[in-house]
Formats: sequence, C-alpha cells, structure tokens
Amino acid sequence: MLKKNNNNYELYKKLLMIAIPMMVQNGISNFVNLLDNLMIGAVGTNALSGVAIANQLIFVFYLVIFGATAGVGIFTAQYHGKGDTDGIRQTFRFKIVFNTILASICVLIFALCSPYLINLFLLGEGDPADAAETLKIGIDYMRVILISLIPIGLTQAYAGTLKDLGRTKVPMVASLCAIFVNLIGNFLLIYGYFGLPALGATGAAIATVISRFVELAILIIYTGKHAEVFPFISGAFSNFKIPKELVTKFFFKAVPLMANEAFWSLGMTVINQCYSYRSLDSVAALNIESTLWNLMGVAFIAMGEAVGIMMGHILGAGNLDEAMQKAKAMRRVTVFCGILFGTIMLAISPVFPLLYNTSDYIRHLARGFIMISAVMMPFCSYTHASYFILRSGGNTMITVLFDCGYTWLIAVTTAYYLSRYTSVSVTWMLAIVRSLEVIKCLIAFFLVRSGMWVKNIVK
Repeated sequence: MLKKNNNNYELYKKLLMIAIPMMVQNGISNFVNLLDNLMIGAVGTNALSGVAIANQLIFVFYLVIFGATAGVGIFTAQYHGKGDTDGIRQTFRFKIVFNTILASICVLIFALCSPYLINLFLLGEGDPADAAETLKIGIDYMRVILISLIPIGLTQAYAGTLKDLGRTKVPMVASLCAIFVNLIGNFLLIYGYFGLPALGATGAAIATVISRFVELAILIIYTGKHAEVFPFISGAFSNFKIPKELVTKFFFKAVPLMANEAFWSLGMTVINQCYSYRSLDSVAALNIESTLWNLMGVAFIAMGEAVGIMMGHILGAGNLDEAMQKAKAMRRVTVFCGILFGTIMLAISPVFPLLYNTSDYIRHLARGFIMISAVMMPFCSYTHASYFILRSGGNTMITVLFDCGYTWLIAVTTAYYLSRYTSVSVTWMLAIVRSLEVIKCLIAFFLVRSGMWVKNIVK
C-alpha cells in the first residue's frame, strides 16, 4: 500500500507540473475575459450580446483548430514517450500546414455567412430595434476578428506541440503576454483614452487581433532560439515533405477529432440558439454564466488535458499494463477539482451577476444559470477526463461517438424539443439539458473500464 501511495504521489506530482501552468494560463485568460465582458457590458447590453454571439461562432472555429491539432497531438505525445524526435518534427509540420488551410477556409466562410449566422440568435422574443443593433455590432466585431484566425491556427500548432511534450510553461508565458496586451488594448480602444477613438466592441476586436499576433511571435522566437530544448524545431522548416504513410496516419486521426470538435461546438451553438429562441435576454445571461464557468472550470479543464498528455507518454513508452490504474487515479483528481470549484461557483452565484451593467431580470436569469452549472461541474469534470483518456490511445471513432454523438442525439434533441414544443421557462430548459451530463458519465465509466483505448500507435 505504501508503494502504491508513493507511486500515486509521483503521478500526481507530474500531473500537476503539466496542469498548473495551463491552469494559470487559462485562469488569467478567463479573468481578463471577465474584465472584457465588464468593459463591453458598460457600453450596453446590445454590445454585450453582439460580441457574445460573434464569439460563439469563433468558438466553433477555435474548437475545429483544437481538434485538428489534438488529433495529430496523439502521435506527438506518443512519439515523445518513445523518444522519437523526427516523428515529433513530422507532426509539427503537418499541424502548420493543416491548420493554415483550415483557418483560411473558416475566414472565407465567416466573411460570407456571418450576418446570417448571427441573425439566427436574434429570432426570439424581444425589441426589434435591440435585435437590429445587436446584429450590427456582431457583424462589425466579426469582420475585424477574422484577421486573427490564421495566427490562432499557427499558435495552436506551436503551443499544442509544446504541450504534448509536457512543456506547458512556454505557452503559458506567451499567452499571459498576449492577455496583457489585450487588456491594455481594450482599455484604450473600447473607451478611447489618450486621444484614441472610442470604438466600443470594434475596439475590443482590434485589441484581440493584436494580442494574437504577439502570442504567435513569442512562441516562434522562443522555440527557434532554444533548439537544444526543442530539438524538433531544427530543420522543421527546411522542407515540408512529410512521408505519405505518415500524412495518411495523421490525417485519419486528425479529421475525426476535428469533426468531433466542430460538430460538438455546433451542437452547443444550436443549444444556445434554442435558449435564445425562448428569450433574447438569455443571450446576455448565458454570456455572464459562461464567463464565470470558464473562470471556475480552469482547474478540471487543465487537469483533463494534462491527463491526456500523460496517458499519451505512458502508452507511447509501451507501459500498457499500468495505463488503466493510472487513468483511474488521474480521473479522481480531476473530479476533486470539479467539486472544489463547483462549490465556489455556487457560493458566489448571488453576487457575480451584480458586476454587470444590465437589467435585474437578466441578472436573475444569470444567477439561476450559474447555480445549475455549479451543481453539474463535478459531472462535467468526470466526462472531461474520460474524453482525454479515451483519446490518448488514438481510438478517435469511439471518442467521436462518446462526445459528439451524445451532444447531438441527446442534448441538442432535448433542447430543440423543449424550446419549440413546450412552455417551460428558459431556466428549466437549461437545468434539464445540463442534467443530461449524468447519462454521459455512465457511458464514460463503461468505455474507460473496457480498456479499448489502451493502445500504442507509434511502434
């Protein structure tokens, strides 16, 4: 028992060394996002809603890039466990090319379709004048933010590779510098201080674009100057010729996860649209709730990603027998984080909406949304860790069915039915849809216990 406890201590220590920089990065990022929301909210509720809807669409793009990077990242983590530098270099090259192509396609789609997509969120009950103003703000914000999509794709290629190697401090520092630039830019451009024009939501978009270029520049310069620490970068740009068999492997792992993230995020967008169909006020209330959720969820989200990285290293090194035992131990820590921060979120739910310059009814809605999300956070942490465990062995089809299949077959169907064919309030709608996470927990339990994910894919 002493040996087992000592092994778990070392395991938790390694897990936290990977997870803590990501927690710090995500925590500060979401705290600044909170400040952004407060700054934009001070302009008005329509500005807050317009930016929230545009960011919901950008969220779809971000998860597509994340899924594509993560699919190839399964190989990166296992190549690292195996000690294969050239394999890591090939995955990095693939990420650079693939992410650039994806980002370019998404820029084109959003440039042509964003007015129609934003308007889908403005079909519920409410003042038509408010809806028209919200639409204009959302379109103006989106036109500027599109400039940042290709830098985001390249940043994910760099940061994703470093994280897969367990080197999470460098992406953290780059992100923190970008966050600082974004915060200063928001302060100057939203309100127009020091002689600059007061651009409102458009100023927030400009500040975000500048911060994305800063983050990318830091990652490129630091990684290039420390080739002894990151040997994969040596010769990475000498050519982009990747062996055909590797391209096929990477592509067929990346595409399912990319599709999963795309359809999962689209599913969440449809669910949010169902809430807005019942009430336009729910758009602003959900933005308040999601801001706090993102801030409180940094611990279990970072822990889940760290679990996936460590499981990839274990499987890549060929230690298949110990994978199941370590997966259970790491999942317990992730759930503990969910319980702890869910409790904090519940405790501050009455006061957090008061920070926003909005109506009492929207604050009331937001308070109810926050309480529901807080109760469900431990369940979400369980499914989140399970997702990364299943993904670490490269069984992407099971991962897609577990994540995307559940979202569309159960959550989206329920939300659509409740919004169109019942008269339940939007708060009860959200409570019913979020509680379905319990079903996903049961599915996760049986999938992880089956051991179908315990595979080495870089032999």
